Amino acid sequence: MNRHWIPRPSTTSRRQLLRDTATGFGSLALAALLGEEARAASTQGDADSDPLAPRSPHFAPRAKRVIFLFMHGGPSQMDTFDYKPLLQRDHGKPLPFARPNVVSSETFNLLKSPWAFRQYGESGMWVSELFPEVASLVDDICFINSMHGSNSRHGGALLELHTGSDTFVRPSMGSWITYGLGTENANMPGFLTIGPTQSHGGANNYSPAFLPAPFGGTAVGSVGIPARDSKIPFITNEETPRDIQRMEIDFLQRMNRDQIAENGPDRHLEGRIESFELAFRMQAEAPDLQDLSGESKATLRMYGIDNPVTEDFGRQCLMARRFSEAGVRFVQCSHTYKWDQHNNLYRDHSRNASEVDRPIAALLKDLKARGLLEDTLVVWGGEFGRTPTAQGADGRDHNPEAFTYWLAGGGVKPGLRYGATDDYGYYSIEKKVHFHDLHATILHLLGLDHKRLTYRYAGRDFRLTDVHGEIVTGILA
Repeated sequence: MNRHWIPRPSTTSRRQLLRDTATGFGSLALAALLGEEARAASTQGDADSDPLAPRSPHFAPRAKRVIFLFMHGGPSQMDTFDYKPLLQRDHGKPLPFARPNVVSSETFNLLKSPWAFRQYGESGMWVSELFPEVASLVDDICFINSMHGSNSRHGGALLELHTGSDTFVRPSMGSWITYGLGTENANMPGFLTIGPTQSHGGANNYSPAFLPAPFGGTAVGSVGIPARDSKIPFITNEETPRDIQRMEIDFLQRMNRDQIAENGPDRHLEGRIESFELAFRMQAEAPDLQDLSGESKATLRMYGIDNPVTEDFGRQCLMARRFSEAGVRFVQCSHTYKWDQHNNLYRDHSRNASEVDRPIAALLKDLKARGLLEDTLVVWGGEFGRTPTAQGADGRDHNPEAFTYWLAGGGVKPGLRYGATDDYGYYSIEKKVHFHDLHATILHLLGLDHKRLTYRYAGRDFRLTDVHGEIVTGILA
């Protein structure tokens, strides 16, 4: 007689089963959490040993590098890239709705744009006659007409644009990007800023703050220094042979490391060690990158370097192309501090646009011709916009409620106009994009998740977008 074992039915209840296995679920969660922490620690360890080494993005990027064309002062959206026919029609009339609180105590009636607009390209983009060269390239550009910020003061607005915070000292956008990705060129910094402002936040706009020192922006010249004279300082040493310099640095580094071994970790001292090493390596490459004499006459002419009006910003844009092509991750060019027209709007906006229009168009054409625009993200904009109402006889006040940014290359949809302002351009009302959203989108295009790109400081994980930011998926190609 065959005997078969028949299992006895379980008497364990569903509640008891869940209770008994809960520790298993908890173990799985703990293992996942510890795995994330281990991976983060491993990544940070790599950064500590070689901070600027290339690092893998979170996912496949559309862009590898960024060129930011910063128009310091606040260009007027309704005079450049946000055409408002009703503003032209209703010139001189009172604003038909409540205006926000702005910097000045008094603004007056509606002020029409003194420049004509017309449509360009297959996309039919409306652009002011202020920017005829850029207008010819609108089919390569993505316009965001619905930008807005949180601060109407230059200082706070500049910090919010560059760091995500208008209140606290935080790492700049370029520092976060370099921290996340490193540099493609070991002989150059990951973040260069050409002709940066020394006001309205000053060095905090390109500072690494609590990030390690190697991720800070390296200034090439400064505001008030002509671009032809803007150089990375002390980059050549004609007095001491290179092998002697190496011996001197090695001796200095041994003393610094002995101090760390004796007193414990010191991120400031470690940052200085890295800065000495990078400065030594830069001598091999930076001088040639800064020297434009090897560029053809046709290239110099295209950038407007043969014209005193366009020479300065043309040099900045050409240097940006050379730095980006050489593997610098983030380059900023600053047209400082010229776009703040509380009066003399026609005179000064005309002058400002004439200085940057041709160089910007040349940069886009040059990047495209070299196959670089596809994976280089070019960003244009200021810290806020202007009011459609007049300030005085011929001026516009600050307006963080609405302004225009545009992007080109690096995975954005070309020939697109995204978002909208009201009939007069005072408020962004459709598909609004805050600076936090812009930051999240730039990081996304670089293959970085803005919620995962964090740095632990003072017991808290910080990120560029803090607790804010949504990716503007509508502009992604």
